[in-house]
Amino acid sequence: MTSQKKMGFWNVTSLVAGSQIGTGIFLLPASMALFGAAGLSSWLITAVGAMLLAMVFANLSAKIPKTGGPHTFIEHSFGKTLGFFSAWTYWVISWMSTPMVVISIVSYLSPVFGTLHPFSNLMLEFLILLSVTSLNLSGVSSAGRVDFFFSILKLIPLFLVPFAGLFFFNMSHFEPFNPTTDSTLTVLNSAALLTLWGFIGVESATTTAGSVENPQKTIPRAIIVGTLIVAVIYIFSSTVIMGVVPPEALAKSKAPFADAAQIIFGGNWYLAISIAAAVVCMGTLNAWVLTSGQIALGAATDGHLPKFFSVKNSFGAPKWGLIFSSLGMIPVLIATMNQDLIQQINLIIDVSVTAFLFIYVLSTLSHLKICIESQNTKGVLIGLFALSFCGWALYSSGILIVTFAALIPLTGLPFYLLKRRTRLTPDVILE
Repeated sequence: MTSQKKMGFWNVTSLVAGSQIGTGIFLLPASMALFGAAGLSSWLITAVGAMLLAMVFANLSAKIPKTGGPHTFIEHSFGKTLGFFSAWTYWVISWMSTPMVVISIVSYLSPVFGTLHPFSNLMLEFLILLSVTSLNLSGVSSAGRVDFFFSILKLIPLFLVPFAGLFFFNMSHFEPFNPTTDSTLTVLNSAALLTLWGFIGVESATTTAGSVENPQKTIPRAIIVGTLIVAVIYIFSSTVIMGVVPPEALAKSKAPFADAAQIIFGGNWYLAISIAAAVVCMGTLNAWVLTSGQIALGAATDGHLPKFFSVKNSFGAPKWGLIFSSLGMIPVLIATMNQDLIQQINLIIDVSVTAFLFIYVLSTLSHLKICIESQNTKGVLIGLFALSFCGWALYSSGILIVTFAALIPLTGLPFYLLKRRTRLTPDVILE
């Protein structure tokens, strides 16, 4: 049997950054354009919030270095029942939101391939998903090396366009500070989910703890360094793109980076930027497929998912977790063949972000409990600030989105009741 190689600091750091830097960096400048500088300010707030959450997960992973991610921390502090529902929720939203990345890859490649028939688009999406799933079936070391390659490669266009854009920067694009008729507070609330989507994945490294060298030291450092890199890239690139492309044009743009490249470089640079965007999203897809498989592995090991999810292949990859996670993405990909469903897809993203917030709240509460018990005053303060940030983000989501997101944990109720009916104790793995 082939021995399983483990990921080092830079592999894990690239996983953290790759999980967060994806479609958001290429799409959000257009979404934020109508909010002006007031909306841009929400990047600063969510960046601070993301760093607080990064420190929370860094502390949790140091205290509880187990494969599986947030549910392991929640279960440690609050028991098997909350552990089950958090594991189920986290696994479902990890693959439910990932098809958006697959769709974006094909969308960014459309200038290269031209307009394809919807069925051809779907086949290309399936091919991309199959390729990335196959890569992850070769083990976390292979997936981690490829993700590191993607992370390095995508830094080139992500810095090339913004740095060149500094010479075309127009401050008048940010006047007035708040171009909407809403209050600045309302604008910040409205922009919160958009910018927070850019940082989803801050916890991703905790899902691979069992496959990381010296996880108690490697994961905390990687989470903080990776998230700091992401915050700098997002704020810098978004500010420059908004300063280069006029607000009216940016608000209608489907490819903000490509439009900025045309202003800066001219010619056919939009083709190169489109390919670069696809590369960015490919790295994000790789990171999230890896994460989904590790979540299923950790949940099965702890008895929350059927036992076969814990089966590994000869490369040490959780084969059934990866396969079922990828299969779960197919219905969403099929649904997007109908372009009229784009608004529903946006709703899925909003609901996913809010569901992630539920997990972040419970993880932060676990962090607070551990810090209070160990009399870690600094940790308590970090936890309280992180909890306040999550509360603000949930408030910004609105009651309708919160209600939809709350339905996701309930989809796991039949499995939970099945465990109860078969009289399996929480410590027994469901067959």
